[in-house]
Amino acid sequence: MTPFVLTLLNWFRDNGRDLPWRQTHDPYAIWLSEVILQQTRIEQGRPYWQRFMQRWPTVADLSAATEDEVLREWQGLGYYSRARNLHAAARQVVQQGAFPTTLEGIRALKGVGDYTAAAIGSIAYGLPVAVVDGNVYRVLCRYYGVDTPINTTEGKKQVTALAQSLLPPQEASAFNQALMDFGALQCTPAAPQCLSCPLAEDCTAFRENRVAVLPVKQKTLKVKERRLTYIYIRCEGCTAIHRRPAGDIWQGLYEPWLTDSVPSGAVLLRHNVKHVLTHRVLYADFWLWEVDSRPSLPDDYRWVREDQLDSYGVPRLVERLLETLPVHEPH
Repeated sequence: MTPFVLTLLNWFRDNGRDLPWRQTHDPYAIWLSEVILQQTRIEQGRPYWQRFMQRWPTVADLSAATEDEVLREWQGLGYYSRARNLHAAARQVVQQGAFPTTLEGIRALKGVGDYTAAAIGSIAYGLPVAVVDGNVYRVLCRYYGVDTPINTTEGKKQVTALAQSLLPPQEASAFNQALMDFGALQCTPAAPQCLSCPLAEDCTAFRENRVAVLPVKQKTLKVKERRLTYIYIRCEGCTAIHRRPAGDIWQGLYEPWLTDSVPSGAVLLRHNVKHVLTHRVLYADFWLWEVDSRPSLPDDYRWVREDQLDSYGVPRLVERLLETLPVHEPH
C-alpha cells in the first residue's frame, strides 16, 4: 500500500461516519442507500432509507409494491426517475431469483451506473473495484495535482484509473468508503480542513496553493427557465389531477390542472414561486377555482376526493403549493 492509502485507511478507522447501511452486507440495503444518496445529502436521505427498509425490508417486498406507492414514499427527494428505476430493478432481481453478485450483473440493473455498481459490489461483496464520485474526484485531484477537467471523458478516465491503481484488493470496501468520507468531512469543496489534514504534507494542491482551483470543471450548459400555471379546482369536495407523462420532469407523479389560460373566477394564491432543478428554474403561479359543477378537462385528468389527495405522489413544488390552500369550508 502507498503512504496515501495507509494514511487514508488510518484516518477512516478513527473518523469514518457511523451510518445504518454500513452495519450490514445486505446488497439490497446498500443499493437502496446508494440510490437515495445519488442526489441527496445524508441527513435528508437517512430517514427515507429507514422508512423504505421498514416498509419494504427485502427486495421482494419492494418488488411487490406498486409504482404509485414507491413514488409516494419517495416524495420530497426529487429526481423521481431514481424511484422508478429502483422499483423496476427490484422486479428484475426477483425475476432473476437473487441479487446479482458480479459487477456486470449489478450494472445490468435498471438505473445502476458504474459508480453505484462499484459501491454495491465493493461494500456488499468485497469486489476489488474503485468507486469514483464527487468526493473521490476532489481528494485525488487535489492530492495528486490532476488538472484535467473532471466533467470530461478524459478526466473521468484518468481519475478512475488512478483510484483503481490505488485500491488495495483486500480492503476495497474500507478504501472506497474512506475516500468518500474523507472528501465529505475533511477535503470538502469549500473551506477544506487543510491545516489538520493528515495528507497535507504530500498534497500537491496544498503545496502549490491550488486547493481552491482543483478539481477543474469545464463550463456547462446555461440553466433554462420555465413557467407553470396550476389551477386547483375545488368542486364538491373533489379536485382534478393528472399523472405527468414520460419524457418530461416528474414522470409518473401527479399535479393539478396545468394550463396556459386562467378561468374567470379563479383566485391567485401564490405568484412566481421559484423552484430550482438541475438544468432549469421553474416559476409557478397557483390559483384556486371553486365551482359548482365539474368543468370539461383533457381526458387524462381524474377527479379525486380532496381528503385522499395525500395518497398520490406529487412533486415537491406542487407539495409546497398545496400547503397554501385555504381549508375547504362546506356550505
